[in-house]
Amino acid sequence: MSYGFVTCGPNEALVVSGCCYSKPLLVPGGRVFVWPLVQQVQKISLNTMTLQVESPTVYTSQGVPISVTGIAQVKIQGQNEEMLSTACEQFLGKNEEEIHNIALVTLEGHQRAIMGSMTVEEIYKDRKKFSKEVFEVASSDLVNMGITVVSYTLKDIRDEEGAKGYLKALGMARTAEVKRDARIGEAEARRDAQIREAIAEEQRMAARFLNDTEIAKAQRDFELKKAAYDVEVQTKKAEAEMAFELQAAKTKQRIMEEQMQVKVVERGQEIAVQEQEMMRREKELDATVKRPAEAEKYRLEKMAEANKLRLMMEAEAEAEAIKIRGEAEAFAIEAKAKAEAEQMEKKAAAWNEYKSAAMIDMMLDTLPKVAAEVAAPLSQAKKITMVSSGNGAVGAEKLTEEVFNIVTRVPDLVKNLTGVDITKSVHAA
Repeated sequence: MSYGFVTCGPNEALVVSGCCYSKPLLVPGGRVFVWPLVQQVQKISLNTMTLQVESPTVYTSQGVPISVTGIAQVKIQGQNEEMLSTACEQFLGKNEEEIHNIALVTLEGHQRAIMGSMTVEEIYKDRKKFSKEVFEVASSDLVNMGITVVSYTLKDIRDEEGAKGYLKALGMARTAEVKRDARIGEAEARRDAQIREAIAEEQRMAARFLNDTEIAKAQRDFELKKAAYDVEVQTKKAEAEMAFELQAAKTKQRIMEEQMQVKVVERGQEIAVQEQEMMRREKELDATVKRPAEAEKYRLEKMAEANKLRLMMEAEAEAEAIKIRGEAEAFAIEAKAKAEAEQMEKKAAAWNEYKSAAMIDMMLDTLPKVAAEVAAPLSQAKKITMVSSGNGAVGAEKLTEEVFNIVTRVPDLVKNLTGVDITKSVHAA
């Protein structure tokens, strides 16, 4: 292979590999520069290959052996870079004969598979369906090799030795059907011709009868019209003779009718006026007397009902309130009495049981109250002025000391009033 600029025809593709290319460069039908020693260039044929696919002695789905010959056109697809790359991986370095054999074997296998899935009648009668299925299955397989199936046609179907006359029998059956249809068609054509002749004769006779009928009808119409014209002439003549008298009577009658109509209209207007006056008076009476009276009656009734209802509700509410207050007071008095009694009993029991401890408890409970009462006047004072000699506590501390001194005098006060020394009881406890 020479180097430098390398060219190829439209039915070839160049494959350049080596330095400067991470993957082979594909050039279908063109030229490319190839560096000597560091790059390599190869060619792959893009010619369309005609394959005669022979499938001898294949058993159909019914078990009938037949042979089929198909013609397929295949080629390596050069316009699709992905398919061309796939074809280079599969066939680069192989000659056209080897590629031809690989495609032929693949197609023959798919053709046999489709034959085995169909009946002889389906293949024989619907060749287009058989060809389409082989084409679709083979195309999906060969495309993975970078080969495109351009076309596929079923060329021939033959009986094998074990099924001699099968296709002939199918042909004879079809021939018999065609002959039968031809005879039926011929009989139907003769029948239709006779029917059309009868219809034509019937139409001819009908046209003749219709023509005679139209002639008789025209004669009858002429006689009828002539008689009608005679009657009309006589009638017009009689009418002309009585026209004057009839017209005079009609005129007189019309005048009387118009006079009566005038009187009827006048009477109707008078009646309408009287009716309107009566309606006006009735509405006036209704507006001035009836409706005010009804409204006043309705108002008084509603007021009486409302007052009665109010008094009843007030009485019921008062009674209920009295009852509730009585029950509440009785319950409160009873509960208070019980609580006081229980409290007194508990206090007595506590005094008897604890004695000095109870006294201590009362003292401790009373001292904060005494302190609060002592400090109460101070809490009410808005301003306190204190004078100090410089010795002792000052300010709030002084006030607290005074309160504490008063509280410490409480035991002495209790002793003077009751004779009980609280401090001794505390020490004894």
